[in-house]
Amino acid sequence: MIKVTLKNGNIMELEGPKTCGEVAAAISEGLARVAMAAELNGEVVDLRTVIDKDCALSILTFEDEGGRRTFRHTASHILAQAVKRLYPDVKLTIGPSIDNGFYYDFDTPPFTAEDLEKLEAEMKKIVKEDLPITRFTKTREEAIAFFEEKNEPYKIELIQELPEGEEISFYQQGEFIDLCAGPHLPRTGMVKAFKLTSATGAYWRGDSKNKMLCRVYGTAFPKASQLEEYLTQLEEAKKRDHNKIGRELEYFTTVEYIGQGLPILMPKGAKVIQILQRFVEDEEYRRGYLLTKTPFMAKKDLYKISGHWDHYREGMFVLGDEEKDDEVFALRPMTCPFQFQVYLARMRSYRELPMRLSETSTLFRNEASGEMHGLIRVRQFTISEGHIACRPDQLEQEFSDCVDLARYMLKAVGLDEDVSYRFSKWDENNKEKYIGSAEQWEEVQNRMREILDDLNIPYTEAAGEAAFYGPKLDIQIKNVHGKEDTLITIQIDFQLAERFGMEYIDA
Repeated sequence: MIKVTLKNGNIMELEGPKTCGEVAAAISEGLARVAMAAELNGEVVDLRTVIDKDCALSILTFEDEGGRRTFRHTASHILAQAVKRLYPDVKLTIGPSIDNGFYYDFDTPPFTAEDLEKLEAEMKKIVKEDLPITRFTKTREEAIAFFEEKNEPYKIELIQELPEGEEISFYQQGEFIDLCAGPHLPRTGMVKAFKLTSATGAYWRGDSKNKMLCRVYGTAFPKASQLEEYLTQLEEAKKRDHNKIGRELEYFTTVEYIGQGLPILMPKGAKVIQILQRFVEDEEYRRGYLLTKTPFMAKKDLYKISGHWDHYREGMFVLGDEEKDDEVFALRPMTCPFQFQVYLARMRSYRELPMRLSETSTLFRNEASGEMHGLIRVRQFTISEGHIACRPDQLEQEFSDCVDLARYMLKAVGLDEDVSYRFSKWDENNKEKYIGSAEQWEEVQNRMREILDDLNIPYTEAAGEAAFYGPKLDIQIKNVHGKEDTLITIQIDFQLAERFGMEYIDA
């Protein structure tokens, strides 16, 4: 007998191998009707996946994130199939699900609003055909040969980057076959309601050095009523978008020949900034912060010591040519290596710690054009920054005080009940992105986890979201479009003090 531990803790015994979908039907016909995918031993899989040994199983519906993502990922394949039917010469890239829907990137000139209408009509035909969706695998050589025949260069590039021996899976619906890890719904007919919302430009793999593609966004739901409710919310969100309201109220403007991501604050917006800056700086002073003013740029030598030159250079504006110029400068993307020079100006005693340095900092980051929106992601921006040099035994108290300051500021502007907390860690499978040893990262992350637990902060953990020099607590908020933005970060930097030789005389 095969023992299956269900979500509610009950154990179901199977006499022989069965698919996840068959188990869903055995639990109840109602569950089978709304099932999208399954979670098998913690992994989201197709309902067609066969259970042949003891396991833990949850059947996922649209109410579950794994079910929603499976549903919308299938919708992205229906979109790609419609594109290939109407525009056979278009090249395919990738088409993932996202928080509020899905997108697919195509190598083609931009689609117009009329094109999107045609694609929606073709998608409806594909849904009506109720095509079975099947999965199969190929060897690396077979997969490359298949896409060479189809003239799909982006798919070949993706295959060539997969590790040797990795299983290469495909999904087929009717005449359409795509390289995909899945999971997917059993049939196209399950995608009852969908809408293509926009077509924008997006660089292949988010790199501005690569070709500009056409990204088609859409969303999908099991019921038309759910889609209508979402589209109504979307229209309401557009009315409340700061990028629209801020311009109407004459808080800020942008000018094409000045550049994207370089907003001009108009008198009313500048007055708001002035009021906020005075309020913040006064509160920081009350809490023991020492105000600094540091340069907007520095020689590359500073960034080489800090590690930004090797780990963040693509996000910086570099002034000069390394091969031709004696001195190459870069606009500052952050102030930490600048502020630490205040500490390094002379030898320090343990009695001077903690040293809390603050600055209302104007920073410059070379954001990709597709990432910028209003005042949320821009290339020049001003933030309240603080950097604290402290002894190891002072770390928990200082971190706690930073959280208290953050919460005080959020409450002052009425956002304290709308935020969530994310513990951003390093990616141990991508060590070259970071500085420091694995042992150092584990030690600091364990310390930070203990601090967060002691503070009773309700947080989620996210691998790969840490800064290159240390883990951080990201305080997140959802904007009117439902996308998460980071409002405040509190970071433990365990590298720069050592790299700059920051020492103190102990007791």
